[in-house]
Amino acid sequence: MKLTVVGCSGSFPSAESACSSYLVEADGFRLLLDMGNGALGELQRHCGLYDLDAIFLSHLHADHCIDMCAYFVARYYRHDGGRCDPIPVYGPEGTEHRLTTAYADTPSASSMSEVFDFHTVKPSTFEIGPFTVHTERVAHPVEAYGIRIEHGGRTLTYSGDTGVTPALDELARDADLFLCEAAFTHGKESIPDLHLNGREAGETATRAGARRLVLTHIPPWTDPQVNLTDARAVYEGPVELAVPRRSYEI
Repeated sequence: MKLTVVGCSGSFPSAESACSSYLVEADGFRLLLDMGNGALGELQRHCGLYDLDAIFLSHLHADHCIDMCAYFVARYYRHDGGRCDPIPVYGPEGTEHRLTTAYADTPSASSMSEVFDFHTVKPSTFEIGPFTVHTERVAHPVEAYGIRIEHGGRTLTYSGDTGVTPALDELARDADLFLCEAAFTHGKESIPDLHLNGREAGETATRAGARRLVLTHIPPWTDPQVNLTDARAVYEGPVELAVPRRSYEI
């Protein structure tokens, strides 16, 4: 598998990065994890607008899904080549309604489903293209899911947005790469069931036995170097910060 960081800023885009969005590729199949603010523009550096094969939305906060409204425009109103066939979109219950409401002026109540084939995510194991994926609900104020992606004997885990939860430990169990949010600063913010800090991300990776940790979803007001240092204090494996346009072979 190949993982490319399209955007990794938390809460809102920074001067350097769009919000959460990650491209996963294998066997010619392209799966996008989240499409937050600014992600659609950045995505075009890595693949064509119409080259995605499926999209997974971890939850329906704007910094993880709002550029789906712009992507609707690109797919619905394409004149050169005609309207796109529906692309599979996996998201929490109410995803279609959320996007239709956010767009606010679709031609009809069902227009989103003309270009997006919506599938409701629940805790389960299923196939997306060549990937076997396992999803679990994680600890966040809205319905949110982490995802474990397996292909060719290798494993990628993406936390989505979450506080500390045993579900994330299991999703990241022995993962080759653990892409984990670290929005909070240890000793500064302490709000249960919302976000992890760098230390908690490192502790989760240690409990899970993950082989590599990449910290992401760090908002512009948080010092990423502090979170990196905190993670390294409790996790002995390789750990680094997610950087836009960086790719990882898994």
